[in-house]
Amino acid sequence: MSRRPGHVTGGPYAPPVPRTTTEVTSADGARVYAETHGPEDAPAVVLAHGWTCSTAFWAPVVRDLAADHKVVVYDQRGHGRSPATGPAGYGTTALADDLVAVLEATLGPDERAVVGGHSMGGMTIMAAAERPELRARAAAALLCSTGCAGLPAASQVFPFRSERARRLAHRLLLGSRSPLGPVSPLTRRALKYATMGPDATPEQVEACARIVHACPPAVRARWGTVLSVLELTGGVSRLEVPTVVLAGAADRLTPPVQSRRLASVLPDFRGLTELPGKGHMTPIEDPGAVAGLLRELVRDHLRATADRSTPAPAGTAVPAQKTPQESAQQKEKTA
Repeated sequence: MSRRPGHVTGGPYAPPVPRTTTEVTSADGARVYAETHGPEDAPAVVLAHGWTCSTAFWAPVVRDLAADHKVVVYDQRGHGRSPATGPAGYGTTALADDLVAVLEATLGPDERAVVGGHSMGGMTIMAAAERPELRARAAAALLCSTGCAGLPAASQVFPFRSERARRLAHRLLLGSRSPLGPVSPLTRRALKYATMGPDATPEQVEACARIVHACPPAVRARWGTVLSVLELTGGVSRLEVPTVVLAGAADRLTPPVQSRRLASVLPDFRGLTELPGKGHMTPIEDPGAVAGLLRELVRDHLRATADRSTPAPAGTAVPAQKTPQESAQQKEKTA
């Protein structure tokens, strides 16, 4: 019997055909699969998916953006079409290595992009915050349904009153190597409960279930173990690009308290959006909201930068650009 593909093959959640694909070599020699959608000369968006997902997870967001954006998506190592590595190849350093390798391989000389990450993809951006490659390439960032530390204690998949019990139960969940088995009515219900909100449609649940069930159990467990001891607060505090945060109000894996913590630490925080009725899988549960925030970041921080880099006609006065600190001081003076 043939194996079902790791994603749906029809409808809005089916992955679109990429314009190009690239095999990227990371710092330790790991091979990372990346694909590019949309016009080559359009503003660029680079997206990193989360734990147990793949490039297919971004399908509805890619469909929205690719008409007028260059969109790069890639499979985190061990996911999708990126091969698994040995046990030593899993950790936040590897996440950062793979992201900067993708940026260097898929963007043109001096090309910048808006970077977006969902769940472990957001953690990838945090892990790379101090990398010169990210600072040179990233014009702005979206952190979507993610957190920086203390995930086992904060998660609510097992809503025990005791923090110790929650921490233990979630660590066991994250590190489990148990096969998920075939997608079935029972596993769909379990996946919806753990990862999606009450508003999720059957089509959305099916799309997520096909992707998550395709992740090899050993890869799921190795990355889950990394997440169970994650501490990236320092990385968040050094992510010095304009950054917006998005959360599902019904997210059990990374509850909104995690997003509020990010907002309190980010040095250039530009806003938090909480989506009522949405869970952890926001790029599939509400792709319009995710794509809309990415479009705003491109408009405000990528296209605006490109416009400022174009010489003004002779005799035209160009206003000085204020830093966020200068803008805040000006507001205080005029209040």
